[in-house]
Amino acid sequence: QVQLVESGGGLVQPGGSLRLSCAASGSIFSINVMGWYRQAPGKQRELVASIISGGRTNYAGSVKGRFTISRDNAKNTVFLQMNSLKPEDTAVYYCNVAFWGPSGYNADSWGQGTQVTVSS
Repeated sequence: QVQLVESGGGLVQPGGSLRLSCAASGSIFSINVMGWYRQAPGKQRELVASIISGGRTNYAGSVKGRFTISRDNAKNTVFLQMNSLKPEDTAVYYCNVAFWGPSGYNADSWGQGTQVTVSS
């Protein structure tokens, strides 16, 4: 069993900032990829940003230059610093972790989601 606990969502005005955190715990040998996805009402879930164990990052074009993903490998935690937020960033943000555990490789572990609302 793996638990992903997210925090940091909330309501912010356009142009503001938020920082999301996601801590993974449980039967984890090592984590490969940590990522953030989001899903807005009526839309499909989409990748926002990901980071592999070596530090290479990947961003959706819509957030590049505004969002920064980072991770603390010692604490199995991933962060998403979101700056210059726009109303279109409003969504539920989900943490995803791909890891090796007792049952092998697992890429389908998700957090419970945290709401981010950008509105004046």
